[in-house]
Amino acid sequence: MLQGLLALSAVLLLPGCASTGSGSSAEPKTESDRTDLDRRAAVRVELATGYFARGQYSTALDEIKLALALKPEQREAINLRNLVYAAMGETAMAEEGFKRAIATAPSDGDAKHNYAWFLCQQGRWVSSRALFEQAMALPNYRGAARSLLARGVCEARNGEWPAAEHSLSKAFELDPANPAVSLNLAEVLYHQQQYERARFYARRINAQAELVNAQSLWLELRIERKLNNGVAVEDLGQQLRRRFTDAAETQRLREGRFDE
Repeated sequence: MLQGLLALSAVLLLPGCASTGSGSSAEPKTESDRTDLDRRAAVRVELATGYFARGQYSTALDEIKLALALKPEQREAINLRNLVYAAMGETAMAEEGFKRAIATAPSDGDAKHNYAWFLCQQGRWVSSRALFEQAMALPNYRGAARSLLARGVCEARNGEWPAAEHSLSKAFELDPANPAVSLNLAEVLYHQQQYERARFYARRINAQAELVNAQSLWLELRIERKLNNGVAVEDLGQQLRRRFTDAAETQRLREGRFDE
């Protein structure tokens, strides 16, 4: 039942990689404050973020190295480098980097958030939760919805379903347009047999053509099946088979594996 939770988890990291929501009380920087060096380094980080999102980790790391050659202390590049290390399976290097980043900039909420997500992936739930809380407690941290989403996914992975529902519901209040929030919340509600509520969030996604994917259709199909809505199940199944022929969800449909 966790396919939706797991497959969308990658989006939890990206917004913070190049943001400035660190909680610092310094005067905000504007475009006029940026030097040519700043701009060139920022372009490298932007490219690296794109490569990271597409799973091209070695290329992302190359771009990060070029960014850090221009600006050795650029926090966005350092944070992203730690995420790339983690994605490449270099867990010791990633953890050392996360710890160093937080020690260097204790008010960097993005660093705390990303380290918390790393710990979640390692199954270190207590430490992960504490770091999410620390990030969200920072005065000017702007990633609360993202951290609530990540915390909710972690709680669901640990089987803490009511806690996951609470976190994801708060994330939805802050960011109702985020499809990752709606899909993960619907998955958690489905697991708790709250099918009517789960349907509401799943339909929010599938009602928008640009957001529909195999995961969202499969989730709504399973919800409608639990509600004994055969017409909707048939319609959603046809959409899956027509639009996502080779998807894992479509294969599960063909094999009747609804409750995995």
